[in-house]
This record gives sequence, C-alpha cells and structure tokens, in this order.
Amino acid sequence: MGPTKHGGCAAGSANRSPAPCSRLSTKNMTMTQDSTVTSPASRGRRAPRKAPRPVHPLLQKLFELYPRLFGARFLPLKVGVFEDLVAAQPQALPAAELKVALGLHTRSTRYIEAVASGLARHDLQANPVEPVAPEHVHHAIVELYKRRSGKAPEQARQQAVQLLAAAIEASGLSREGYRERFTSPDDNLQSVLEDALSMVAQKKARREAVQNAFQASGKTVAEFAEMYGLDLMEAKRLLA
Repeated sequence: MGPTKHGGCAAGSANRSPAPCSRLSTKNMTMTQDSTVTSPASRGRRAPRKAPRPVHPLLQKLFELYPRLFGARFLPLKVGVFEDLVAAQPQALPAAELKVALGLHTRSTRYIEAVASGLARHDLQANPVEPVAPEHVHHAIVELYKRRSGKAPEQARQQAVQLLAAAIEASGLSREGYRERFTSPDDNLQSVLEDALSMVAQKKARREAVQNAFQASGKTVAEFAEMYGLDLMEAKRLLA
C-alpha cells in the first residue's frame, strides 16, 4: 500500500490525484498621540517563540539515508518511490510510518517549490528519471501562490506568473492548449494564468524579431550581439 501523491509530488502510486504539499517576536508598545514609545517594562523582552514542530523520525532517517533527495535541497521524487524505499530499506523504513513521513515531506513548501521549478523526478540515487507532468507542475505553482500571497501578494503574483510562463514553455502545449487545460473558475488564478500566457507571447514575439533581424544582418552571432547590445549567451539563446 503506497502513499498518496500530493500536488504532483510522487510519494506513491495508490492515488494519482494531484493535491500539493507544507512546512515568528514583537516588543510591547504603549501608544501616545504623537509617537510610539516602548514600554519600560517591556524593553529587552520579546514575545515567546512558538516551539518548532517535532520532525517525524523517519524524515530524519530519510535525510541520513538519502541526503541528496531529502537534504538541504529537495528533489521531486519518482512515481513509485514509496515501493522503492520499502524494498531498499525494509527494516529502517517501516511501511506504515514511511507513508506518513512521505506525506509530510511531499506537502512541505520546500518540496512544492521543487516541483513548481520544473525539475525532473529523481530515483533513490538522485538520478533524473522522468519529467514532472505539466498538471503537477501547474498545481504546485498554484499552491505556492496561495501559500505566499497572504504575506506578500504582489510579490507572490509576480513569482507565480514567472513560474507559470516557464511551465507553459516547458509543457510542449500551445498557449491556447495550456489555457484550455488549466482554465480556473477562480478569477484571480485565471488572471495570473493570463498574465503568464501574455508573457510567453511577448517572449516569443521578441525571439522572432531578434531572429529576423539576425538573418537580415549578415553578421556573426558575436557581431550581432555587440551591435544590438545583447549579452552573447542571451543572443545565442534567442537565436537557437
């Protein structure tokens, strides 16, 4: 029995529905009409911090056994990784506890960020084995946007638009095909998607204009880049 796949995060194979993944001190103040003054009694005293949630013991064990997958940098996990882990470490990773631990891991913000970034899925040796499905990348980006927008809505929106634009380009779908597949009943989310689609269209138009100008110039790539003030690597990317 494998764990549920969350938000495009492959923790197992039993449930294929995407449903992404998760993971503060102020001084006491007294107010006057003209200024804000720190209360003498509260100087140097901070509100108690919330105790961090205890880490599931199997998450620590996964970090020890597979630091390249569960270490400082999370990587998207291959479909069926639950079965692979149970087969590879039956004593160290009991199936029932592993299911819970992987569920926590794949719902974490850090894991969702890995999926949203477009990284490939990886096996136990941290080798890329398959791309993450466009649906899972899209749902991870949407989940990240929802989590971030409460604190910094405009920044979260900009990040979501950029991630979606990259996802659209990597999906192999046309802009209309992507819109049709991922249209949202939520007006705000649909607006973010439309901004991303517009960004993709603008990038395509710029690339085509640069390519047309290059073909008409009769210059080498290096000469063309210098003539138009382009970074050489950027010019090569646009002309590829």
